[in-house]
Amino acid sequence: MDWSKLPDLIAVGLLAWAFASVARKSPTPVSAHWLWAWLLIVFHFLAFMFSLAPASVGPISEFLGVLALVWAGLLFMRASVPYRSEKSSLVLLITLFVTYSGYLAILMHGAPALILNVAAFLLGAAPLTVALIAAPRFTHLLRWMMMALQASLSILLLNVQNRADGMDLALNAILFTVFLGAAIHFWNMYRRASAGAIITIAGFFLWANVFTIAPSLAAWYPQVHIEKEVWNLPKYVVAIGMILVLLEDQIAHNKHLALHDALTGLPNRRLFSDRLSRALERARRTGMQTALLFLDLDRFKQVNDTLGHHAGDLLLQEVARMFSGRIRRSDTVARTGGDEFAIILEGPTSREEASHVGRSLLDLLDNPVHVGNRSISVGASLGIAIFPDDAQDQESLCIRADLRMYDSKKRLEPNQRFDASSETAAPPILRPSQTPTR
Repeated sequence: MDWSKLPDLIAVGLLAWAFASVARKSPTPVSAHWLWAWLLIVFHFLAFMFSLAPASVGPISEFLGVLALVWAGLLFMRASVPYRSEKSSLVLLITLFVTYSGYLAILMHGAPALILNVAAFLLGAAPLTVALIAAPRFTHLLRWMMMALQASLSILLLNVQNRADGMDLALNAILFTVFLGAAIHFWNMYRRASAGAIITIAGFFLWANVFTIAPSLAAWYPQVHIEKEVWNLPKYVVAIGMILVLLEDQIAHNKHLALHDALTGLPNRRLFSDRLSRALERARRTGMQTALLFLDLDRFKQVNDTLGHHAGDLLLQEVARMFSGRIRRSDTVARTGGDEFAIILEGPTSREEASHVGRSLLDLLDNPVHVGNRSISVGASLGIAIFPDDAQDQESLCIRADLRMYDSKKRLEPNQRFDASSETAAPPILRPSQTPTR
């Protein structure tokens, strides 16, 4: 056994365990792919501990170690594919697994040159065929970048693999391509100036270039001695960077939850208050008006009582989606209570424009809202307050809009209001949805 690999095995194993501990807090498809990749790298070091074993055990262990490293790189790429749900993406991944595995098996077991050339050709041709078949239905720049990388690898292998040192050159070319692909995919997914993203991207680029710099130094500067452990440093850099990325994502997610409604994804009362404060401050500086709209669903309680809270949740989500699609990106829709919504219309705006927006939102709810296989008509009450005409500060503006909303609710006809104590209270209108369920 090659006991020199034991420290690396322990170090990577501990990093994989730390990574799994962090990923378990908020598991995602990305973290799952990363974890499987790190387990393969642990297996890579374990297999190479037996690479010096006699008979057939050594060559098989070396083959499995290299294959595990290649598969880990492919999983790192897969984790950062922005179109993982696309069917051809999974087909392409399987194609890469098969072609790389077949080529490595042929290369490392001394097959005839003709078979090796066919395998090298398939490394580029097979994934390109999958991409071309899917192209009329789906295409993406990142995919074609990877096809160009695979084609370049295939051409390079056909030119070097039959030389005396061809196997080493081919292995280094494959590993360089795979981890360069992982670096490109990760950069495409995490284009942000955070410590985790920068460290991981840099680590992947260093990891890829280990397979160019190390053999180049050995060939051209044999007198330069660098400890083997140095070439494993990029692995640790990537592992630490990925742990930081997971922690950054968890912090961002927790911050989002603290400022947004968990059900609808809209800003909650805390974020709404902050945005209203900022909007009023900008209005004071520019001398423009800001409009505040409060909307309250009229028969929401009866929806919960009649159809259950699940239907009420679906109704709130649909209302949030409709409201968000009706206002400008510069404005804010927030859920400030159980069935209450608030809209901030920043300047330039006016009372007439605010009334027009409010009327359009009420019109949305005058029509049946599709919830599951039903259509529900609930209606809403609206209150509008304009800064600085109706109030000079945030609290007074909210009070004025709230009072006008409840005045509007009181003016509703009795048969349009729901009263839990009234036997003649009008229920929400329930109809089978015109949209067929599937």
